[in-house]
Amino acid sequence: MDFELTEELKMLKEMAYKFAVAEIAPLSQDCDEKEKYIPEIRKKAAQNGLVGAWIPEEYGGAGAGILGNTIITEELSKVDMGICLNVVAATFGCESIYQYGTEEQKKFYLPPICSGEKVCAGAYTEPNAGTDVAGYKTRAVKDGKDYIINGNKMFITNGTVCDFMVAQCITNPEEKKHNSFSLIIVPADAKGITRNKIHGKMGIRASDTAEIALEDVRVPQANLVGKEGQGFRELMHFFDTTRVMVSAQALGISEACLETSIKYVKERTAFGAPLGSYQLTQMKLTEMAIRIEALRGLIYKAAWLIDQGKPDYTLAAMAKFFGGQTAVFCANYAVELHGGYGYIEEYPVQKWYRDAKILELYEGTKEAEIMTIGRYLQTR
Repeated sequence: MDFELTEELKMLKEMAYKFAVAEIAPLSQDCDEKEKYIPEIRKKAAQNGLVGAWIPEEYGGAGAGILGNTIITEELSKVDMGICLNVVAATFGCESIYQYGTEEQKKFYLPPICSGEKVCAGAYTEPNAGTDVAGYKTRAVKDGKDYIINGNKMFITNGTVCDFMVAQCITNPEEKKHNSFSLIIVPADAKGITRNKIHGKMGIRASDTAEIALEDVRVPQANLVGKEGQGFRELMHFFDTTRVMVSAQALGISEACLETSIKYVKERTAFGAPLGSYQLTQMKLTEMAIRIEALRGLIYKAAWLIDQGKPDYTLAAMAKFFGGQTAVFCANYAVELHGGYGYIEEYPVQKWYRDAKILELYEGTKEAEIMTIGRYLQTR
């Protein structure tokens, strides 16, 4: 059993962090305050092989696998989780195209994503159904060689900046609920699509999030991803993979909270002694460090297993659940250790505190992960 990263992954880790410090850090505060999405960052990242790094080289990616992409996500999230999403989530939705799409679909849609030219979105969540995937209502009805799609999607990452989206739609309403869905590629500029950016988010404000309305949107049936009626299962497999990426965001932001807190308590004095000399301070740092180390083990193992063709989706759910908890825990402690300074924008911990909460909500709430893990434990 070898826990050491390969030399290639070590180099990727170092390069990703240097990119984040040089290119992302100077923009972080402005993008957060003004809710700015800056496509130039994504394009620069693509030039360094950081966009779609998990995609094999034959489709334009770096071929770094899920573990490599996990490491990139971790390092970028140390600096700004919202801008990180503009880079690593440019492929969001493409996982299904790679896993279930035709060879023609892979060759057409994946390379321009990896080069930074285009952006994908996963159009899944709806106004009245998020974690309850079986509750989605968007319909795709056959008409000749096309589908006509009607419905509404909510909280869609990259919603107003994407070039195409992979949408979950009901195509077989006569079938049982889980057999009624299909995944369909929808051009973002298709007639009948209305996209509205969501403003006023608590965190990850540099990431584009939108509400999308589809009214009589016509797309070719050739845009079907995988098999008709298998969309629910395909989407569950999709989330089981992408939850590892969300966990990596949690790892990166947690590490940033710890590193910044250590630096602060060594410099700050209270009652004539460094803040870090007090046992209560050391206890908080220690608890943060233990959780981070445990989380890293969960995430790296889950990512490595996917790359080995032996995915453990329960482990991925554990990483997602524990990742959200750890990020919120570490961000909370970081604010407390910074005292009043942790509450103002001069220090980044207040932003990390706001960013961290989403990690317990998207890609499946922490309650959904509990259900997944709990069911598995009773079937072993």
